[in-house]
Amino acid sequence: MARIIVVGGSLGGLFAANLLHRDGHEVTLLEKSKAPLDGRGAGIVTHPPLLEALARAGAGADQALGVQVTQRVVLAQSGAVEALLDLPQILTSWGRLHQILVALLPAARYRLGFEVTGLTSSTSAVTVHCANGASLEADLLIASDGLRSSIRAHCAPEVEPCYAGYVAWRGVCDEAVLSTHTLASLFGYFGFCLPPGEQMLGYPVAGAANCVEPGERRYNFVWYRPAQEGPELRGLLTDDEGRLHAAGIPPNKVTQQNIEIMRTEARTLLAPQFVEILEKTAQPFLQPICDLSSERIAFGRIALMGDAAFVARPHVGMGVTKAAEDALTLAQCVTEHGANQEALLDYETRRLKVGQRVVERARQLGAYMQAQGRSHPDGVAVERDARQVLMDTAVDFRRPGSARQAAPGPA
Repeated sequence: MARIIVVGGSLGGLFAANLLHRDGHEVTLLEKSKAPLDGRGAGIVTHPPLLEALARAGAGADQALGVQVTQRVVLAQSGAVEALLDLPQILTSWGRLHQILVALLPAARYRLGFEVTGLTSSTSAVTVHCANGASLEADLLIASDGLRSSIRAHCAPEVEPCYAGYVAWRGVCDEAVLSTHTLASLFGYFGFCLPPGEQMLGYPVAGAANCVEPGERRYNFVWYRPAQEGPELRGLLTDDEGRLHAAGIPPNKVTQQNIEIMRTEARTLLAPQFVEILEKTAQPFLQPICDLSSERIAFGRIALMGDAAFVARPHVGMGVTKAAEDALTLAQCVTEHGANQEALLDYETRRLKVGQRVVERARQLGAYMQAQGRSHPDGVAVERDARQVLMDTAVDFRRPGSARQAAPGPA
C-alpha cells in the first residue's frame, strides 16, 4: 500500500482519490478551500469514459446522473428551427458529480483548508508544505489543482494559460419560470444559436438538490462572446469596487451594468427563447476562455492531471471526461508498476498526446466559431454550417460512431 497525496478537491482530484483508494492505497486529498465545494460549477456533458470512471469509483448504475436529451436543435435569431440532429446524451452537473464522488470517499481522506505553498521531492518521496503549517510526505503527488495549478507552477513554470480572445457568459435558469413556448421549443433539447462570430448553447440539467423531476430542473447556458484583451476584458473582470479579478471574476462580483449590457445585446442577436432564459437567470456570470497545453506531465514522483495538465476550450465538452480518463490511466499505471517514477512516466506516455490533441481540437472549433461573419481575402464572408456545429460540439471526436466522425466538417 502506497501513500499518495492528491492536490485539488474538485472532480478530477476526487476521481483520482477514489480510484486509488479503492485500489488499497493510503490516499490523502488536499483542497485549499476551507468550505465545502458543494454547488459550484454548472452543466457537464457526459461521455462513456466518464460513466466508466464513475462505475470504477464505486457509483451504482441506478444513481441518476442528470437529464437525458435525444435531439439537438439550432434556433435562428427569429426563434425558428434552423437545424435538428438526433443525438442522445445525458447532461449532468458539476454539483451532482461532486455529490456522488464525495460520498464515495471516506471523509477522513478529504481534507479542507490545506493550501499547498511549497514542496520538496527526492528519488524516494515527495513532501508538500501547506499554508496552515502542515507538511505531509508521500510516495506520489498527483496535482489536480486546476488552471492556476501551484504544483505545475513549481514543476513547469513556463506553462501558462493563453487567453483565446473571447469569454463565456454562463448561468442556470429554473425550469419553473420559463414560458410554455420556451419549454416546448428549447428546454428539452441541447440547443444552439449562432450569431456571427459567437455561439450560444444550452441544455437541461438537474435543479435544486439535484432534482430531475419535470418542473424542478434548470437550463444551463453558455454564450461565447468576443472580448479583446486589454481594456474590454479588464472591464468585464472588474467589480463595482473597481477591483480587477484578472484570473477570473467570482459570480457575485460581476457588475449589474455588464449583465444588463449583455442582456441588451442578446435581444438583437439571439433567439427569443434564449433571451428569455438570460433575462430570467438570477445571477449570470462570465469566465475568460483560455488554452493550456503541457509538454510534460510527469516530474519524478509528481504528476499533473485534469486542468492542471491541459485546459481545452469548452467546445469539445470533454474537460471532466478527460480528467476521469487521466485518473483511470493513473490508477492502472500504479497498479502495473507500483507507486514510483516508472508508473508516472508510463502515465505521461499514455496521456500526453491525448491531452494535446483535445486542446488542438478545441482550438479548431473556437477558430471556426470566431471566423463566422469575417471575410476571406477575396471578400466572401465565412458562414458556418448549422448542422455541422451540432455534430462537432461537445462530442467525443476520438471515438468510432461519434457524430463528428460520422460526418467530418470544415473545422
